[in-house]
Amino acid sequence: MMIRKKTWTAAVFAAAMMAATAFTPAPATAQESTDPIKIALFDWTSVNLNAKILGGILERLGYTVEYPTADYLSSLTTSLTTGDITVGVEYWDTTAGEAMKASEATGQTERLGPLGPQAKEEWWYPLYMKEKCPGLPNWEALKDPKCAEAFSTAETAPKGRYLGGPVTWEGFDDERVVSLNLPFTVIHAGTDAAMFAELDSAYQRKAPIMLWVYSPHWAPAKYEGEWVQFPEFTKECYEDPKWGSNPDMAYDCGKPFGDIWKFSWAGMKDKWPVAYKVAKAYQIDVKELNAMSGQIDLDGQSPDDVAKAWIDANEAKWKAWAQ
Repeated sequence: MMIRKKTWTAAVFAAAMMAATAFTPAPATAQESTDPIKIALFDWTSVNLNAKILGGILERLGYTVEYPTADYLSSLTTSLTTGDITVGVEYWDTTAGEAMKASEATGQTERLGPLGPQAKEEWWYPLYMKEKCPGLPNWEALKDPKCAEAFSTAETAPKGRYLGGPVTWEGFDDERVVSLNLPFTVIHAGTDAAMFAELDSAYQRKAPIMLWVYSPHWAPAKYEGEWVQFPEFTKECYEDPKWGSNPDMAYDCGKPFGDIWKFSWAGMKDKWPVAYKVAKAYQIDVKELNAMSGQIDLDGQSPDDVAKAWIDANEAKWKAWAQ
């Protein structure tokens, strides 16, 4: 994805800020910086769409915004702590829980509150595969060699093939396969786009596929399928090998569910107080987010165009956030 940078002169910025503050007055003591606000881009559609919506709002309020590409997990304890990134709009409880705790422990970042949608990430299969593995969605059905072979490909047979997310997402799928003694081979997709392109191809051919599907996303609405029901996640499952069915290994449970969080560099509230207020207030409806992600991934629209349409349609809402 191209990173769009918009640069303003000090004079243009000042004029824009005067117009913006007609409806977004900052406190009298606030000193709004003309430095660029940097909103992180990661490697999936919804987060980059949210970045462009928030950034587009801030641009209309007169700020300069840049969109650096960052690493999802390490950004919490590196670039956000130093201010090299100002805001990250999607950190999921499902995969970034420990990294968020470590980030907060530095005292250099701030959790800005939930984005709105609830996060779910888990192994998923098309419903047509249930005929070949009728014990699903119970995870124990996957231990049956015949079921596993139904999900196999030439590169993994007789073991089943599980298509995991990019390695930067973590998720502990490799560990889960071992701890639950599943006859599956984990293959990590190179990118989010490649993963869902493979799903679409398999679904059209009714070919075997088991993969990491997450929500919010357009895929669970477009394709008929189910998530595997693993033993319910608990903190002890990830931290205490004695917990669960395998007394010698951790990760013998499913992935956690939870909120999606926004984080900022701790200095944002003093350097850009109105922008900080908007970032804290920014939320989006899960149905809106799924539909807009589909406009990008399925209909070929650009994130900038989809973001602009949302900003235009919700002007009263985001102006209120800046008050």
